[in-house]
Amino acid sequence: MGKALEGVRVLDMTHVQSGPSSTQMLAWLGADVIKLETPGRGDITRGQLRDLPGVDSLYFTMLNSNKRSITLNMKSEKGKEVFERLVSSVDILVENFGPGVVDRFGYPWERLAELNPRLIYASIKGFGPGRYADFKAYEVIAQAMGGAMSTTGFEDGPPTATGAQIGDSGTGIHLVAGILAALYQRTNTGRGQRVQVAMQDAVLNLCRVKLRDQQRLAHGPLGEYPGQPVGDEVPRSGNASGGGQPGWAVRCAPGGPNDYIYVIIQPVGWAPITELIGRPELAEDPEWATPEARLSKLDKCFALIEEWALQHSKWEVMDQLNARGVPCGPILSTQELIEDATLAELGSVVEVDHPERGSFKTVGCPLKLSDSPVDVERSPLLGEHNEEVLGALGYDAAQLEALRGAGVI
Repeated sequence: MGKALEGVRVLDMTHVQSGPSSTQMLAWLGADVIKLETPGRGDITRGQLRDLPGVDSLYFTMLNSNKRSITLNMKSEKGKEVFERLVSSVDILVENFGPGVVDRFGYPWERLAELNPRLIYASIKGFGPGRYADFKAYEVIAQAMGGAMSTTGFEDGPPTATGAQIGDSGTGIHLVAGILAALYQRTNTGRGQRVQVAMQDAVLNLCRVKLRDQQRLAHGPLGEYPGQPVGDEVPRSGNASGGGQPGWAVRCAPGGPNDYIYVIIQPVGWAPITELIGRPELAEDPEWATPEARLSKLDKCFALIEEWALQHSKWEVMDQLNARGVPCGPILSTQELIEDATLAELGSVVEVDHPERGSFKTVGCPLKLSDSPVDVERSPLLGEHNEEVLGALGYDAAQLEALRGAGVI
């Protein structure tokens, strides 16, 4: 059985997280992803946050599976010659350098399009054109400038970053969508095109409900944020769902840092909840019976649920609420996730063997295609596929040795 992107070739000039998360997704979908790296060092994350000396870090291995690696000195004339052959042979080029870096190598979009009119040239930048265009961007900077931090945390505390990498990996997934759209359009036009995603824009897109709420403030306070003061800006949401159905994280026994469960109170769920917590009279009490009546006392609603939940573990609470059709989910720690048998069975967490590191766990492909199953393979060693990739471009053994001797590869 073939893969969804079988036959598609990608030149991966990305590094760190945002770009590699995008090209890894393309590789999981079956594209031949050739990671181009600097000779001797490679992607900077190979050496960042190492837990084993002299071995590629988990930072690198968990973002670069299913790829091939070549090394190339782009500052040399011979390196540029190899690069041009590569560009002419691929369908997609992906990069996440700072603004203008690829142009300074001598390869603006116009030159790349001359080399390969069918090329899809995809880029991640921190910001779009304008005031912020030349600013450096990192994960949490994107969260800060895209609306996430100002609305995350509790009102009496500072703005807070989320553990989910919405700035880096979130942008990478947005880029995948743009690349696939351009690839599809090329089947009709025969031409490639430029695809660009800014990290700030990607975070902003993920924070659209907060912009919704900002505009709703003109017509009154936001009742779905329990106990929040009325102001001119959307408040930090704490653990409020911020959606049409109120939710909150309530504590469970034995009271550890992740002994919580998130509970949503749907209109149809209130009566089952009141019965479960031993307060069935509240299902009919006009002061509690309707969503409108509960809106001004959501903090008290969840306090009642928490009083009951503290007598049980989060798993017991999960089972009892689910049995009554009440949406809920226990707060799972990273240790619980990496050891979760169900996630392992689903391929959401997989174990991979590495020739230097040994066995380690990583995330599996979240996209499930019935005709394009994914086997997560290990990340490549630095330059592991030089001979294989460049040989396919027509370089013989003697030429490869000369390139190696000159420091080109």
